[in-house]
Order: sequence, then structure tokens, then C-alpha cells
Amino acid sequence: MKVIVAENHGEVSRLAADILEETVRANPCCTLGLATGSSPVGMYRELSRRCREEGLDFSRVRSVNLDEYVGLAPTHEQSYRYFMDSNLFDHINIDKANTYVAKGTGDIEENLREFNAVLDGADIDVQVLGVGPDGHLGFNEPGDTLCDGAHKESLDESTIDANQRFFASRDDVPRFALTMGMGNILRAKKLLMIVSGHKEDAMRRLLLSESIDPHCPATFLRLHRDAVVLLERSLADAIGYKA
Repeated sequence: MKVIVAENHGEVSRLAADILEETVRANPCCTLGLATGSSPVGMYRELSRRCREEGLDFSRVRSVNLDEYVGLAPTHEQSYRYFMDSNLFDHINIDKANTYVAKGTGDIEENLREFNAVLDGADIDVQVLGVGPDGHLGFNEPGDTLCDGAHKESLDESTIDANQRFFASRDDVPRFALTMGMGNILRAKKLLMIVSGHKEDAMRRLLLSESIDPHCPATFLRLHRDAVVLLERSLADAIGYKA
């Protein structure tokens, strides 16, 4: 696992964009695993700028997203399809037919079968990850066991609390999500974790401990042969991590 400490979130975003740009330029037909949330937004803005101003070409790129809320239509402003369109896909020359975000409405079991089929057929070159304050990846919540494949996950109260800022009230936060499993994540060729916000506990357990703990899914990055963690110096200093 490679850890890169950047001076600020702007530098984190630029370094993350460098990794995705290198992947796209080396393999224009690559498959990117993408994430939502506040952590990758700066990277998406930088990739959009590079597409617009520097000719970074996404026309043959495919993508698959980590997760989607159960109960939100793609047009809902807090759905992850809406997030991806508004933060990235509408601003680059990707073919949206080559982008996949699991469906959160309709027949959920059928949606899961489709999600798993897409993942079975995908060879993800880089999987982008954020991390929850409790160490969850995608919506793989801490627990005694973790799932290998895509599944429906019941969201922990702490996750609902963390996400309520995006909704009118806590009651509006969905209680379930469809998410890649830990096996899907770990099978990507490269993992890129972008860390922002108050993630001190998760980062202590990932960076300062040797344990692999299902109660902190982020620690499973230690098992991957090519994982990169990008975080700000202020967070590294707060937990006493020395690069």
C-alpha cells in the first residue's frame, strides 16, 4: 500500500486526477470504477478541465459505480446517477451508454442480478474509493462478515448521520443501498482511495495498525497489491502519521 501525503485537498485532487489520466492515456478503452461523495469531487472537476482544455479523451472509456441508494430514481438530485452526471459525465466526452450505475428503484433483486452480471464482465483498471468515518467502503458497513459480491446493504446509523447533510432531514436519508462487495473492490487492478473530511478513526486503523478488520473495511486495502491512499497533511498530522 502506497500512502501519499499532500499539502491540501487541491493537491490531493490533482494527484488523483494524474493517476486516472495516466490510466486513460495508457489504455483508452479502460474501465474505471467510480465513487461518489465529497472526496472525489475535486478530482472530477480536474478531469473535466483536462478533457476540455488538454484533450484528455474519454470517448472509449467504460465506467461502473460503487453503489446506489435504494429508493431513489436516477433523476433524484441525491441519487448517485444524478451525482455522476452532474459532477463528471456531463462535462467529459464519455458515452453515457458506457457508464453504469446500479438502479435503485423497481425490482431490487433483478437490479442486483444485473449489477453482479456487469461486475462479472468488468475488468476494472482503477477503482476510486472514498472512506466513511467508520471505515466503510462503498456501502460495505463494518460488521463481523463482509460480502464478496454486489448486495443490498442496510445502512448503519452513523452512515445515515453522515449523509443527512445532503437531504432535507434525517428521515429522508435512504436506509438501504446497493453496493459492490469487498471482493469486487479488491479484484480491481488498482485501488485509489481519496480521503477528505474528519476520517481520523478510519485512518488510524488503516495507517497505524497492522490488523485486517471487517469492523473497519478500509483496512482491507492492506491486502491489495497496488493500493494508493491520498490524504491531506493536516489529517496525517492529526493522527500522528509520518510518511
